[in-house]
Amino acid sequence: MATFVLIHGAADVGWYWHLLEAELRARGHDTVAPDLPCDDDAAGLDEYVDTVREAIGDRTDLVVVGHSLGGFTAPLVADRVDADALVLVAGMIPAPGEPPNDWWGNTGYSAASDRHARQDGYADQKDDPFVTFYNGVPRELAQQAMGKERRQSDTWMAAPWPLDAWPAVPTKFVVCRDDRFFPPDFLRRLATERLGVTPDEIDGGHCAALSHPGQLADVLERYASKT
Repeated sequence: MATFVLIHGAADVGWYWHLLEAELRARGHDTVAPDLPCDDDAAGLDEYVDTVREAIGDRTDLVVVGHSLGGFTAPLVADRVDADALVLVAGMIPAPGEPPNDWWGNTGYSAASDRHARQDGYADQKDDPFVTFYNGVPRELAQQAMGKERRQSDTWMAAPWPLDAWPAVPTKFVVCRDDRFFPPDFLRRLATERLGVTPDEIDGGHCAALSHPGQLADVLERYASKT
């Protein structure tokens, strides 16, 4: 049995993972999915990591999973709790010393996002979260998720990411084939350039834990079985 440590993205809550948690627990695993203090201007990455470590408690056999902006927190957690595996799901991959505010420009995100929107025919709807962020999620569930969103403090995002190198933890990356927020080709390139890994792929948009929790659970369980 593994314990999956689930770290949400920007302005989100641990509830985001609830369907995935049900899938994993039905398969005999344990999960923790804390709410990060993302709406607290006094909280930075250290406080985020402390929140996750407190939620973990004395659990072992840890697989740390980060979604979206959670990619900045998950490697720090994995490094400090002696995790068996680290997984980023449609996650931001920080470079050593890179401030989150600089990630967008350094990775060429804007050009990749605009190109994908033109190719897929939603350029005139990019500002609609149901089109770009929650695509593929049932409308009622997406509305419920939006109702739980919080303010995301950015006071820590100008500070350099604190690690000098990627942690020595086996790392996997999951691309969501229908992701419009972080386009698949963009993330495939980033995973290769920054992690040296070929990502696994599942169906679904950026919020695949809500739209395709079973597929995501299949992939995560496979990772856990190899640790």
